Amino acid sequence: MEKIVKLRGFYLFLGLAGGSFGSYLTLLLVNNGLDAGQVGILMATGTLIALCIQPMWGIISDRYNQTRLVLILSVAVPALLAVFYRSEYFLVLLLVFTISTIFSSTQAPIADSYAIAAAKKAGSTYGSIRLMLSIGAAVGSFGGGLYVSTFSVSSIWIPFLFFNLLAVVIALTLPKQAEENHMMSQSFSQGVKQLLGNRIFLAFLGGSFLVNQTMTAFGTYFVLAFQSVGGSTRYAGIALFIASVTNVPSMLYASKVIKKLGRERTLLLGAIIYVLRWGIQFAFPYPSVMIGVQVLHGLSFGFFYIAAVEYVSQITSSEMQATGQSIFNMVFSGFAGIVGNLLNGFLFKQGGVGAMNLSCMLSALAGAALLLYVARTSQRKLPVASKGIGV
Repeated sequence: MEKIVKLRGFYLFLGLAGGSFGSYLTLLLVNNGLDAGQVGILMATGTLIALCIQPMWGIISDRYNQTRLVLILSVAVPALLAVFYRSEYFLVLLLVFTISTIFSSTQAPIADSYAIAAAKKAGSTYGSIRLMLSIGAAVGSFGGGLYVSTFSVSSIWIPFLFFNLLAVVIALTLPKQAEENHMMSQSFSQGVKQLLGNRIFLAFLGGSFLVNQTMTAFGTYFVLAFQSVGGSTRYAGIALFIASVTNVPSMLYASKVIKKLGRERTLLLGAIIYVLRWGIQFAFPYPSVMIGVQVLHGLSFGFFYIAAVEYVSQITSSEMQATGQSIFNMVFSGFAGIVGNLLNGFLFKQGGVGAMNLSCMLSALAGAALLLYVARTSQRKLPVASKGIGV
């Protein structure tokens, strides 16, 4: 139980740091002289390089039993480098973002390995620990908006450094190695051909990619888009707060929804809500609407992500759990982030918020079509694993 309390505190401070800084990083970069297209190139390039290097962290963590060290570095290095985002030079910003992403990219799977093992040992659930990240992100996003509107966006690195250092202090008290590492213990190459040779799994990956690339329009460009239609930074913080808060009940009740509808239909439901979410913002590009529509965030991202993780656990055998989750995360977070940052940055620069929102609506619609195929065929064509990872 003590370990769970520590992990909840760790996730809370991570959320506070990410919410107060990540949501306003694009605003900081634009304030430094970059345009939306350059921001997209910077973030896509950094993410691509980090994606290529990420397998190295699995080797260091598992082969050399340095899970805690890698976790500490994944938090401390981005925090210490954040001050350099004040630079006006593109190459400096690219270098800082790339190095930060290389380290932070391993944060989620390693933190989750601790959380999953602790939850299993205590008879709790991973979701009850992970929701602290959403609570922290909600408070951090709102507080970040107040901070930027009161002080200067160029100093947003200060609360980011402070909260991350608190997370590092907690990480120092964790065991050197997680008891179980579901996400990283398996070799990535093992079983990849078998998974990628399955049409339904490929359709699931394609649907996840098309749906989640739209999230860069929210995570990377929301503050810029909000300001472009007349919104203020303070109210942007309120919108981000609402979006993060809605993740909390989603994580608490997702298991009940999945139990009633099934994983495939919950995925489809989440994708349809994505279509609705972007469609509303395309039809009514007003600050008040962009704030109110954030109540759909938990129903779209929250339900979709949890159902997706459970779906991968369901369709992969016990010895291939890590491989399946790794492939999903590379597509869902990695490739979708790269393409989304480039595409949405280009569309926002060339056609404004309307072009970006229309593209996101159509992309989510195409993703929903693939997930409809998955929902109709997976039950009779895919073998169900005997036991998956509980979320």
